[in-house]
Amino acid sequence: MTLHTRLMRFLLQEDVNFLLTNRLPRRFATQAMGRFSRIRQPLVRDLSIRAWRFFSDVDLSDSATMRFESLHDAFTRALTPGARPADPDPDVLASPCDAIVGAHGRIDDDRLYQIKGFPYRLGDLIPDGAVVDRFRGGSFVTLRLTAGMYHRFHAPHDLVVRAVTYISGDCWNVNPIALKRVERLFCRNERAVIEADLAAIGAPILLVPVAAILVASIRLTFLDTQKALREDGPRRIACDARLSKGAEMGWFEHGSTIILFVPPGFAPADTIDEGRPVRAGEALLRRAR
Repeated sequence: MTLHTRLMRFLLQEDVNFLLTNRLPRRFATQAMGRFSRIRQPLVRDLSIRAWRFFSDVDLSDSATMRFESLHDAFTRALTPGARPADPDPDVLASPCDAIVGAHGRIDDDRLYQIKGFPYRLGDLIPDGAVVDRFRGGSFVTLRLTAGMYHRFHAPHDLVVRAVTYISGDCWNVNPIALKRVERLFCRNERAVIEADLAAIGAPILLVPVAAILVASIRLTFLDTQKALREDGPRRIACDARLSKGAEMGWFEHGSTIILFVPPGFAPADTIDEGRPVRAGEALLRRAR
């Protein structure tokens, strides 16, 4: 058994993983990671990127460049053009990101699940009751981005972003180990609620990027990407941003989660199963005819 295998088995033990990723000062660790990841000193940069690749399942084969100024640049890398083509079917909502599919299904009134046996309320995740009402009885898909994945996310369909609500919060790990132990975890963490309308269909859609430990920021390309959302504090930002299917919407600066919400009238694509890896642009939901 290799050293890498032994280390990974040790770190993936539930008690050890939960202790290391949640029982430390989460906000301090996140801020420290944000500063450290931007260090451009060549030795620090090279060693940190090697450590990241050692502990994470990183695939850089479709990266637009292999020359990174810092660990941060590697985290937020762009891909070669055409690496993530969006499904062209107008009835399909494409996955906004590379991810592992988590809990998904119907929203029972406003009740849904972060993991089996751990329900939460849409009204606890989203502060605006009028927005919640639009998605009662609809569907949701939870998409978890791991540390080694491509961290940018994209429009699942042609859409118009109407508003973004930033909600400050904690930064619990969002892996399955934490989801089985921390109730209403997504409702506790820092997050952004992106309200949009599907341009051709006329239906509303929600994307909720949820930050987690070591996620130094959520940045949105249709807003001011020079500043992290958290820098101006909790607020609602009105928008009128038109994005084509597959267009970049923003990025995390480490792995995290995006939850996609649609109103009644959509069903999961045939290939969507909990635990299955999915890539940005692949079919995720399909409009019922």
